[in-house]
Amino acid sequence: MKEFKDKVAVITGAASGIGRGLANRCAQEGMKVVLADVEEAALSETEKKLKSKGTSVLSVLTDVSRVHDIEVLAEKTLDTFGAVDLLFNNAGVVVSPYLWEHTLADWKWIIGVNLWGVIHGIRIFVPIMLNQNTECYIVNTASLAGLVSGGSIYGVTKHGVVSLSETLYAQLAITKAKVKVSVLCPGFVKTQIIDCERNRPPELYNDPDEIIPHHEFEPPKKMVYDMFEQGLTPEKVADIVFEGIKDEKFYILTDNHYIFKKWVKARMNGILNAFQQI
Repeated sequence: MKEFKDKVAVITGAASGIGRGLANRCAQEGMKVVLADVEEAALSETEKKLKSKGTSVLSVLTDVSRVHDIEVLAEKTLDTFGAVDLLFNNAGVVVSPYLWEHTLADWKWIIGVNLWGVIHGIRIFVPIMLNQNTECYIVNTASLAGLVSGGSIYGVTKHGVVSLSETLYAQLAITKAKVKVSVLCPGFVKTQIIDCERNRPPELYNDPDEIIPHHEFEPPKKMVYDMFEQGLTPEKVADIVFEGIKDEKFYILTDNHYIFKKWVKARMNGILNAFQQI
């Protein structure tokens, strides 16, 4: 996809972080923008800012973990703009204690948003795009955590998004569809994802008695906050994403830091070395 003007972009997690950066870039490209997010106040603010710049905007309060919300998102998009050309399955959350100490609510919330959100987006929007028989594009937001070991439940979901995207890419190619797909694997980005508890639904709140404190995590947690603060801006990530779309890159990586390459290489070597043991 090389031309974006007047095309329709749907973005989940659009009210902050990478999603908001993508929304701003879509507006700069002259696109019609559909904003989907669970954070109502931030969603309204983003809508107002884009409209003040003359962008055609539709905002839809959306919990991506709920298939009905995605169905409504698709219906409202088609009712308002008549098509969808570019889909960003971007919404995400993170919580990172030891795996065995995560509550069931943690598992339901993180998998629901990070993995089921992408699944719902694919199930609902791909048939629409195929039926349009026009040039379309999907970008699924995973993470470098989807390419390396670790990451607790977040890593589990991001590995799932990478695998899901790889399969979607292959199947769309086999069917010679006009729909293309990329998987975005960013490193540290200056976003509020580490404070995502603000958006946890009440029915999935943790009982304080279930949470096991780990004081040894305190210094690393501060370090993680600092790394996010020093990360790429969402606007820079959006620029990289659009270049990736233009070049039809499947894996869109935002960081060229040696440590990230080292982590990916270590995991890949571990897998390849295991074949030597067979």
